[in-house]
Amino acid sequence: MFHPADGYARAKGGTRAPNTVLPAWLREELGAIVATLPPVPVIEPEVTRRLWQRRQVGLQVRITLAADLPPLRRLLVMDKLAGHKPPEFGLWLFAHGIMPLYPPLGGSWLNMVESFQRSIKRRALEGQAWQRTYARIDILEATVRGWNATPTPFVWGRARAARRARSRERHRLGGSGACTFRPVRRRLTLVQQWQRN
Repeated sequence: MFHPADGYARAKGGTRAPNTVLPAWLREELGAIVATLPPVPVIEPEVTRRLWQRRQVGLQVRITLAADLPPLRRLLVMDKLAGHKPPEFGLWLFAHGIMPLYPPLGGSWLNMVESFQRSIKRRALEGQAWQRTYARIDILEATVRGWNATPTPFVWGRARAARRARSRERHRLGGSGACTFRPVRRRLTLVQQWQRN
């Protein structure tokens, strides 16, 4: 789990994550997070309902909200794995004031944890040839602990938005991903050079 605002992560290695294991770990970690949050001020039920409904604006599939809602405490962005969507887990999330949000298929770039996972994997495993699975798990968990010693917050739209703006100013080359900042001068072939001389 990754909290982009402060960059803090929680991770637990495993050789497999069946649908029965993952929600249990998520409940445990989310319960610890909710327990550390400050107490919620008392607000009217209509205001609480509007807060929950506002978080569903623009969603293709909206969640049916219960008649009696707790205060909204957290948003949880998860991919659409079957292990993330058992009904009892969803009910547990709602009871604790956590709204699950699922990015659209093919929209993994919307989930910042994908970028975080890529960074951790590179730091931990690149250039290594670990033979045992448990050695990899230990290294990955140690890398996350190291990350949490000085976490890096993730912010939408800074470097990536600047890169996209710069890419619009470049010249595309033949439909490939290659770009140039000025038109490419064509070099003469050896035959063309010989013909000119």
